[in-house]
Amino acid sequence: PCVFSTAAQQRSTGDESGPEDPRDEPKHPLSDCALEHKAIKLEEQVRDLTERYRKALADSDNVRRRTQKFVEDAKLFGIQSFCRDLVEVADILEKTAESAAEEAEPSNPNPTLKKIYEGLSLIEAKLQSVFAKHGLQKMNPVGGKYDPYDHEIVCHVPAEGMQPGTIALVTQDGYKLHGRTIRHALVGVAVESQ
Repeated sequence: PCVFSTAAQQRSTGDESGPEDPRDEPKHPLSDCALEHKAIKLEEQVRDLTERYRKALADSDNVRRRTQKFVEDAKLFGIQSFCRDLVEVADILEKTAESAAEEAEPSNPNPTLKKIYEGLSLIEAKLQSVFAKHGLQKMNPVGGKYDPYDHEIVCHVPAEGMQPGTIALVTQDGYKLHGRTIRHALVGVAVESQ
């Protein structure tokens, strides 16, 4: 019942020996069946191991990609807490420049205040350019739609000439680092007046 050919059965030594030669007959007919069964088992094991290898290769490739993405995110957003702290400094600088601008009006002849205001304005502009260089951007939401991922509502303002749900005023600037919000803008949203 088992069909398995061996090299001895296929070998031909001329006219004196043929396939009917009793010397070429296998001595144990069950050994051919056993060898065939073992070959089938080994082929199944090879298929199983090949499939496992492919899965392990795919898993290691996925781990490599996830690790690479994690490293890239760490490079981009590793300065996130530092940026949050600098944003507070930028707020103080902006408020100081605004108050110096109020004091350095043309009615006030003090040239020192004017120079202080100009210096603060230059520092503020430089700080914003450094922020932009590193992917930190100030949000400018006035007139835009309210987005809970970017804005935090602190008050409602009667909608005079504005569509309800749009941002009417900003009480504190929001910032994004490479598109990720690191500080929500504190906003006033326009509502229908009753």
